Amino acid sequence: MMNQNNTRGFRQKALICALCGVVFYVLMLTVTLAHLESMTGHVPFDMRPTGYDAKDAAELLSALGDSGRRYYLTRQVPLDMVYPALLGLTLVFTLQWLGRGYISAGLLRVGVIVAISAAACDYAENTGIVVMILNWPTLSHHLVTATSIASVLKAVLTTFAVLFVLFAAGRRLRPHSAEFGT
Repeated sequence: MMNQNNTRGFRQKALICALCGVVFYVLMLTVTLAHLESMTGHVPFDMRPTGYDAKDAAELLSALGDSGRRYYLTRQVPLDMVYPALLGLTLVFTLQWLGRGYISAGLLRVGVIVAISAAACDYAENTGIVVMILNWPTLSHHLVTATSIASVLKAVLTTFAVLFVLFAAGRRLRPHSAEFGT
């Protein structure tokens, strides 16, 4: 009974975080990020899963102008300081909900670490973006590289975290058989 109640609690937390996360993500995609892209003709840093170089960063920051950089700092960044936590919690709670008793504790722990690491990389990316904007027109090649690496790692780790969730869901939906993953 205790395990079923824990599972129900994780499910409720996962669903609440997911709902809130979807609201923030849709708001960013359809409002703030769309506005930044339409005003510059460039894809914002947040939407570049393969990264960018100093030339790309300079082109975007220049195209933003003062008002666009201010918009990035006061509209997009605040939303994107909430979203990584919501996504990370959604993934962690979903893994706990779907994975407990269906995948090994070690594998579950790895999935949780990957989800938390993805959120941490998103925060590192956001911090780098803020510093680039605040220091503009001075642009450190090392800062751009570090921020770009954070962007790539965020995308890769998020993908792996989602794959862990899908694996846990698959194990839960499949009847218990051999000891694989349990």
